[in-house]
Amino acid sequence: MEKLTHQEEIIMQHIWQLQECVVKDIVNAMDEPKSPYTTVASVVRNLEQKGYLNSKKYGNVYVYSPQIIEDDYKKYFMSNVVKSYFEDSYKELVSFFVKEEKISPEELAEIIQMIEKGKKC
Repeated sequence: MEKLTHQEEIIMQHIWQLQECVVKDIVNAMDEPKSPYTTVASVVRNLEQKGYLNSKKYGNVYVYSPQIIEDDYKKYFMSNVVKSYFEDSYKELVSFFVKEEKISPEELAEIIQMIEKGKKC
């Protein structure tokens, strides 16, 4: 799986939400200021070439749907972030957020509960 650019990720998030769409649907779903139609169409073609999208042609219109599941991309992306920036340690990742005060003690306690419940399953 190839890493997506920031622009590709934004467009993929819209496609994952829409499930089946044409380029115009993606543009309409975007926040202001919207990217130009031609830019979105170009990014969509790149995503298809990278294997992230399926397409079907109906007359003159292509309908796109995700070929990669959003959760699969998240797992891939996060494991690469942890590997590249946190010495392949999720403990280091959580530690970073604690030091940066991006996670509260309450949230950390919730995470610990989730881990403990996961061990029991």
